[in-house]
Amino acid sequence: MSASSLVDIKVPDIGDFDEVSVIEVLVKAGDTIKAEQSLITVESDKASMEIPSSAAGVVKDIKVKVGDKVKQGSVVLTIEASGAVAAADSAPKQAAAQAAPAQAAPKTVASPAPAAASFAGSADLECDVLVLGAGPGGYSAAFRAADLGLKVVLVERYATLGGVCLNVGCIPSKALLHVAAVMDEVKHFDSLGVSFGEPKLDINKLRTHKEKVVGKLTGGLTAMAKMRKVTTVRGVGQFVGANHLQVEETSGAEGQEKTGKKQTIAFKNCIIAAGSQAVRLPFMPDDPRVVDSTGALALKEVPKRMLILGGGIIGLEMGTVYSTLGARLDVVEMMDGLMQGADRDLVKVWQKMNAPRFDNIMLKTKTVGAKATKAGIEVTFEGEGAPAPQTYDLVLQAVGRTPNGKKIAAEKAGISVSDRGFIPVDIQMRTNVPHIFAIGDIVGQPMLAHKAVHEAHVAAEVIAGELQGNKELASAAFNARVIPSVAYTDPEIAWVGLTEDQAKAQGIKVKKGLFPWTASGRAIANGRDEGFTKLLFDDSPEAHGHGKILGGGIVGTHAGDMIGEIALAIEMGADAVDIGKTIHPHPTLGESMGMAAEVAHGSCTDLPPARK
Repeated sequence: MSASSLVDIKVPDIGDFDEVSVIEVLVKAGDTIKAEQSLITVESDKASMEIPSSAAGVVKDIKVKVGDKVKQGSVVLTIEASGAVAAADSAPKQAAAQAAPAQAAPKTVASPAPAAASFAGSADLECDVLVLGAGPGGYSAAFRAADLGLKVVLVERYATLGGVCLNVGCIPSKALLHVAAVMDEVKHFDSLGVSFGEPKLDINKLRTHKEKVVGKLTGGLTAMAKMRKVTTVRGVGQFVGANHLQVEETSGAEGQEKTGKKQTIAFKNCIIAAGSQAVRLPFMPDDPRVVDSTGALALKEVPKRMLILGGGIIGLEMGTVYSTLGARLDVVEMMDGLMQGADRDLVKVWQKMNAPRFDNIMLKTKTVGAKATKAGIEVTFEGEGAPAPQTYDLVLQAVGRTPNGKKIAAEKAGISVSDRGFIPVDIQMRTNVPHIFAIGDIVGQPMLAHKAVHEAHVAAEVIAGELQGNKELASAAFNARVIPSVAYTDPEIAWVGLTEDQAKAQGIKVKKGLFPWTASGRAIANGRDEGFTKLLFDDSPEAHGHGKILGGGIVGTHAGDMIGEIALAIEMGADAVDIGKTIHPHPTLGESMGMAAEVAHGSCTDLPPARK
């Protein structure tokens, strides 16, 4: 190519997300940018991520603005490039015979690696592996390393192990969602001839139940740590050198209060599992009536009117709980639909069933201001669905999570961290510092506990293999093809691999097998036949009519419990015959998987014959 030319910089493959919303533009026309420099920040249903430049040059024209939706292939900006241009923006389209790879999220871009600080002090503890953060990824890394014979220290700011997920996230929310699901189910029983009367809510007992669930799990982790001889240290950790971490002791339930006591831990290897925190909008008032997911789970009282900021999974799950307990809901979302990432046909079923919960669903709408008044939080909106300012008893901020990479003094260990706080890693979860690894939310999308656990095992095995000279362990790598997503709403929505929306956007030809639960004996018997199971198979000419499964989605009760079979089928490269001829027990919801495969194959006898 010529020494200088105009180059379009495009959005790379963003994995399981089809369209995402631009929430920040980080450069302007005339800026000189480097290859891999962050250009824009986009927001999915779980968190924010940054899109890097595939080439260096001078920005000539910016093609996007805040609020725009972008997807793979969208042009972000045009640059006048000099020299060789990286080929990232012209990477070949995903092969039709493969599922969307789990590692397809935008590459985390780091600033130039800082020089590590030198530490000359003494250490209070020494270990083979120090794990920073005891969430699902952190404790899994610590336990796996200990099981492999290593001396492990686990640092956590909370009073108990389990991190955000077990203490103030996934687990307590599911405890409350179960209660909400049963309450909603009971309401329908009157039409079946069984009447229970109106439920009586004791919010203190309900809160105690949630706390008992958390306590049982976190207590079990504490016991397992002792069994494995893992040393746990409570406090906030920051690096003071490439092989030393200083921990300042914390106290209190939130793990934020510091006692002033410090100790230093020397390590041969480190696994960073410091997680993420909820994004807080800067214009929201500091008021107890404005909460994030942690505050919502505290369940202090049930509001009459509640606003959910962000139409993603976290906000809608918590909205389900509060609605069932008596709150009226509004939700505001910048994009044109709720639960971005899932196919619209799945979401449509959920939205139809849940419409009575909502007074307003404001799409393509931004929250632009808020103020605390005696009557409540007065919120101002802007956009297509924007009403006049509204007042709410409770406002839940659920606009994503941001990684904690900037909070651990990573630069003192020489660790590269992106502008947004993500830590880049390779397929073995290794950072730019060879003996330091990172896993979970802090390394990028998707921010899901089940992803973190698998990454944790990889990092622990690589470290053990290198310390012990075990080549098999040392070659461990995170190479999962797909990572499932689940919304634990009612009905649940679960999906994995390629979605139908992605297939259309990427020009991938698929054969769809969709089995409606109106034909499922078990779903009908349960009185919950609103859902369906959908499987997508490769239908490219190269597949010769026997394409492997690329993805699938389920909407309905227990969808999250069943999605693992589709994930397994993708990992194993199954086709419609493999799944359809696998005998599923009858009558179950799970047999809808086999039936959907039969629909794709043309051999299903539980539906009317296909039109010819």
